[in-house]
Amino acid sequence: MKKYLFLILSGLAFNSAQSQEITSGLRFAQDNTTGTARYRAMGGAFGALGGDLSSLNANPAGSAVFINNQLTFSLSNFDINNKSNYFEERTSEKDNSFDLNQAGAVFVFNNHSPNNNWTKIALAINYEKTNNLNNSVYSQGVNPTNNISEYFLSYANENLKRDQAGIPLSTITDFNYFQLDYADQQAFLGYEGYIINPDEYNDDNTKYNSNVPAGGNYYHENTITSQGNNGKLSFNAATSYKDQLYIGATLNSHFTDFRQNTYFYEVNDNLNNNIVDLLDTSFENDIYTYGSGFSFQLGLIGKLNDQVRLGLSYQSPTWNKLNDELRQNLVSSIQDYTDNDNPPITFTNIDSNNTVIYRTYRLRTPGKITGSFAYVFNKKGLISFDYGYKDYGNIKYSIEEDSRNRLINSDISDALKGVSEVRVGGEYKIERLSLRAGYHFEGSPYKDKRTVGNLNSYSTGLGYNFGGTRADISYAYTKRNSQQAFFSQGFTDGAKINSINNTVTFSLLFEL
Repeated sequence: MKKYLFLILSGLAFNSAQSQEITSGLRFAQDNTTGTARYRAMGGAFGALGGDLSSLNANPAGSAVFINNQLTFSLSNFDINNKSNYFEERTSEKDNSFDLNQAGAVFVFNNHSPNNNWTKIALAINYEKTNNLNNSVYSQGVNPTNNISEYFLSYANENLKRDQAGIPLSTITDFNYFQLDYADQQAFLGYEGYIINPDEYNDDNTKYNSNVPAGGNYYHENTITSQGNNGKLSFNAATSYKDQLYIGATLNSHFTDFRQNTYFYEVNDNLNNNIVDLLDTSFENDIYTYGSGFSFQLGLIGKLNDQVRLGLSYQSPTWNKLNDELRQNLVSSIQDYTDNDNPPITFTNIDSNNTVIYRTYRLRTPGKITGSFAYVFNKKGLISFDYGYKDYGNIKYSIEEDSRNRLINSDISDALKGVSEVRVGGEYKIERLSLRAGYHFEGSPYKDKRTVGNLNSYSTGLGYNFGGTRADISYAYTKRNSQQAFFSQGFTDGAKINSINNTVTFSLLFEL
């Protein structure tokens, strides 16, 4: 008989991490439009413009456009509202955060020698939060068909999909689970939590079935809460040739700090009066990912005349070195009918919250190429256009196969695709006042176009030049729909999420 109080998960360095999934790789590959208020107000369309510290994100040649030394700080308020629809039951959840999202400086060295056509050298250093990962999503509803046992069965029977034996019962009944890999541990959880049963109670058994009563509805709640960010520190150098051609390069040091807690709860009243009936289950996963990375950028801007500018830039893949820590917590309530002389007794299985520390692994996120065009008219206004392309199918983990021979990188290339990105921005000056607006579109990175939909962002803002100081403010409205599965495999039902992000950014610029 299984113990009613037991350890759910504990261990040291396993071969693969549960966070190494498509959604995790995509999370670290995507960059939001962050940075200075001017950059955000114009939709990030700065590839042919430069002259703004955040323009180095679009084209590293942009620092050579600066005329004077400059110091910039930016503060942002991020407000996200997630509306969930799970089997026609609608809920919503909000998250709000405020922080310093950009700080940097550029130093311009002019060459006044009449015999040298290289007229300027610029050096810049810039910190920027590339992706704010704070978020909260809550879903609830009644699923008429599927339940959590399908998740655990997908691990216990996983190799059956490839005409191989599943996990032996002797493996998951061995309480020396320090040696179990992730897939074996999930099967262990399902078995010890009375969620799945072996077809036969012998050590050689490799087939499992659900212990969750069938024939009715399943009430589900799912909560996802995350905190953290992706950021980078950039070191840039650029030069100007006859003030007509600008060439630049940037080295980026990336960092990641991300925590996510998911809590799933299931209740059913479809009791079958088995020997042991499962009443409800709660399953919590707490993942902490941290690490660093490196990338570089190359770019140029050509000034065809006083009105027309063209830009071209290349952003290399980012080579990340990451670590994962995982805590799991499973609680099952059951009714045990083994004592026929007494009414059924309710037992609760609980755990001690231990943490799994996984081996350091590498994640390569895709590079990007951007072409840009800008038109400046009457020295009072401008309009700019950027087109970028990034192939998310090139996301690659350093571990090709996980413990159950599931090809992670192959799954990524099968699910994700290349994406076009369009940014449009405009600015018009009225004496010291600048009026700005922008638009940003990015296509769905998924081939099915449903798991994560298209991104549409509209922005506006204004700035005022006090002389040696300038103050800018912007507002951006960003919308994206997604279909979020509660689990990565097996039980893949999930909620339709409508996410709206409202961001207000304030920047102060000082000319030195």
